Order: sequence, then structure tokens, then C-alpha cells
Amino acid sequence: MPSLELSNFYIVCGVLGGFITFSGLVSHLFKEKLYVADALLPFLAGFIFSPAVTNVLRPLEYAQNSQTDLETITLYFTRLTLGVQLIVTGVQLPSRFVLKEWRSLAILLGPGMSYMWLSTSFFVWILVRHISFVEALAIGACVTPTDPVLSNSIVQGRFAEENMPKDLRHIVVAESGCNDGLGYPFLFLALYIMQYTAPGADGGASMAMREWFGMMLGYKIILSVVYGIVVGWLAKELLHWAEKQYVNSLQSCLSARRAVLPRVMADKASSALREFVDRESFLVFAVSLALFIIGTCGILGIDDVLACFVAGNAFTIDDWFRQETMEDSFQPTINKALDIAVFLWLGATCPWRSFLSNDYVSLWQLVVLAVLVLLCRRLPYVFAVHRYIPQFEQKSQGLFVGFFGPIGVSAIFYLYVASQFLRGLKDDGVEPGDAERLRQTMIIIIWFLVACSVVVHGLGISFGKLAAHATKRVGHIMRHPIKGTEEEARPFLHQEHGRSEADG
Repeated sequence: MPSLELSNFYIVCGVLGGFITFSGLVSHLFKEKLYVADALLPFLAGFIFSPAVTNVLRPLEYAQNSQTDLETITLYFTRLTLGVQLIVTGVQLPSRFVLKEWRSLAILLGPGMSYMWLSTSFFVWILVRHISFVEALAIGACVTPTDPVLSNSIVQGRFAEENMPKDLRHIVVAESGCNDGLGYPFLFLALYIMQYTAPGADGGASMAMREWFGMMLGYKIILSVVYGIVVGWLAKELLHWAEKQYVNSLQSCLSARRAVLPRVMADKASSALREFVDRESFLVFAVSLALFIIGTCGILGIDDVLACFVAGNAFTIDDWFRQETMEDSFQPTINKALDIAVFLWLGATCPWRSFLSNDYVSLWQLVVLAVLVLLCRRLPYVFAVHRYIPQFEQKSQGLFVGFFGPIGVSAIFYLYVASQFLRGLKDDGVEPGDAERLRQTMIIIIWFLVACSVVVHGLGISFGKLAAHATKRVGHIMRHPIKGTEEEARPFLHQEHGRSEADG
């Protein structure tokens, strides 16, 4: 008698392949008609297939029932996703965009990230009373960066083309790419203070600051920027060199062969020489460069996420590669497949049951915290400074971009970076109970904020469009109670002044 072989490998392949296949059949409907973010559907599917609901996907079992191994798998999966996403983000920006718009980015990244960090930490501290403010700073640092995957829903597609000027889209993409790699200094400032100021620890606050300035800023951040510039520039030059070799060989070969070969054979020789760098290798170059940077930065112990974004910008500093691949869909396809996989994994891995029952944070505290963070973590600052950033033309754009600061893959990445650090503190002077208490509290809070952000920001544009349409409809009916609708609906973020669509 035949029997079913319910191995984990076959189940995962079936779920992942089935979801990508069937969701692809309605992808245009959800993205371009209903304005649902790409990340929402796989995240909800992961929840449905998770141990909390149907138990089809069992991430802990895949990690040999080791919570530490599960965290490590999730850490590396999110690292890979961020690296590939950010190098492609850097490649897609116009030439020298970060250098040209450094003032606008400085406003959003410097005081902007500091505000998001401190405001979130303050909300955590006042609601979760069993942790100190320094411990709250560690939690706030994890959710400070905005998620580049969820941010794509407002910079790509029909909604972005209709409602957001191209320069504003570019500044949102650049900010998201930069701040994902700059989360390390905020996180490790709090972690180093905890490590060196704990009772019985050696060094004190002065040692914590020396470690932060020397190891974190001097080595991990600055060296990653330098490394990204060097690798991106060298990759660009190598690709240019290969292209020049093809051109030189083509010219010399054809000049010699056209005298002795029929024209058809000369054309075939020309076609063969074009294979010096085939199109497939050319298109995959940026993705393979991301894998190389992730691996080498990991070996060196520097910030691979920031290095990938910097390398992407250096790689296309002359805009050549971006122009050559603008009409190709290979890189967006790789991004989409990777994004679906990671959010399906996050939905299945999320500790759903812990939200309802745990020893650290109650459900009402989590709900209040999520509301405060989603409304006040980013929106007040961006709205206050939008007039100083040329890309913002209207107040409505400042409100929208300020609200749309999603928390996603980068938050989970920094959560497990912090978790690994806290596990090491158990043998380094900090009381094991304190480190474990903070670690468990971080896991519950950050996962809950990620889940809320994916749902709220995933449906944010849909509800915004619906509310705007309903408001216009009610207002029109009140003004014209008998006549039907005569005016066309204006875009959600109506542009009063036309802005040039020229590329930076």
C-alpha cells in the first residue's frame, strides 16, 4: 500500500511553491487594485501555517528543537534578505543621489533616527516598568530602522506613480537603505553600557564609551563604509573592463574577418563575441556581489548591511549598470521571491502564543505600546521637518511618509543580534536572570511591533484610499444632494504643483 511521506522538506517546498504560485495569480489585483503590500500576504500565510494555528510549518522542529539554533537561522535569513535588498536598492538609485541629497538625508538620519530611538525607548520604559531605561534603549534601537521591504509598497507600483513625485520616492528609498545599516550604534550603545556598568563588571561607563567609539564606530561602521565603497567601485571597474574587452575584441576580429568572410559569417562571429559577458551573468552581478559582501563582512566582523547599501551606490556611481538593467525584471524577481520566503518564515516563526500569555509583558501593554509607536515613533518628527526637505512639496506628503515608517525584517535582525549578545553576557558579569529577562522581553515586544506594523502598513494605503474616497463622496453628496457625482476622484496625495519626473 502506498503511504504519504510527510517529511519537512516536502511540506516546506509544497507550502512555499503553492503560495507563490497561487498568490501570483492574483498579485496584480492585490498590489495595483487593492494596494496591499507584498509582505502582508506571506506573513499572514505564515501565521496560518504556523504551530499556533494549523501546525503545517514547524520552524522549531527544523532547528532540531533548539531555540538558539532557530534564532540563528532567522538571524542569517534576515541578514541575507537585507543584504540583497539593500544592494539592489543602492543600484536602483540615480547616480550620486546620496551625495547630492546629503542634506536631506542628514536631517532624516541624524536627528530623525535619534528621535525614533528615544521616543520608542521612552514608551517602552513607561509601560514596562520592570526594565531600566538603558534596557529600554536596547529595545528601542531594534525598531529604529525602517524596513526596506515594506517601504517598497509606497515607492513602486501604480500608487507611487500617481501620488508620489520621483524625487520623494528616491529620498524614501535612500533613507530606508541608510538607516537599516546604522542601527548598530544605537543598539550597542545600550548593550555596552549594560555590559560594563553591571554590578561586578570591570571598566565602567568610560570603558563602554571607548568600546563604542573604537569598536563600533571606528571599526564596524567606518570600515564597512570604506569596504563598501572599495568593493562597489572595483566591481564596477571589473565589469567595465569585461565590457571593453568585448568591444576591443569585436572590433579587431571583425576588421580582420570581414575581408575574407561572407557577411553572414561575420555577423555570426560578432554574435559569438558578444558572449564575453553573457546577459544572465550581467544581470545576476549585483546579487552575487551582495552575497560576496555579506560573507566577507561577516568574516571581518563589520556591518555587512551598511556595506551592501554603500557598495550598491558605488557600483552605479556612473549610472551605467542601472541604465543597462532598467528594463530587465531579473533583480526585482529575485527580490520578490526572497521577500515572500522571509515573510512566510517570519509569520511561521513569530511567537504568537506568547502575546497572550507570558511572564514579562501583558497584552494590554503590548497593544498600547504598538499604538504609541506606530503613531508617534516617526510621524511627528518627519512632519515637523518636512518643510526643510525639498522633496516634500505638501503637508500631506509629510504626514504620509512620516506615518509610513514600517517595522519588519531589520527589527528581527537586530533583535537576534541583541539576543546573541545577551546570551554571552551570562558569563561576563551580568546576572543571568537579568540578561534572560531582558532577552525574553525584547522578543515579545519586538515581534508584536513587527506583526502590528506588517498588518497596519500593509493595509495602510488601502484604508487611506478608502477613507479619502468616502470623505470626498460624503462631501459631494452634502454639496449636491440631488445631482450625481460629476467630478473625478483626485489622487490620495494630490500634487498641487507638478514636479519634474526627471531622474536625479
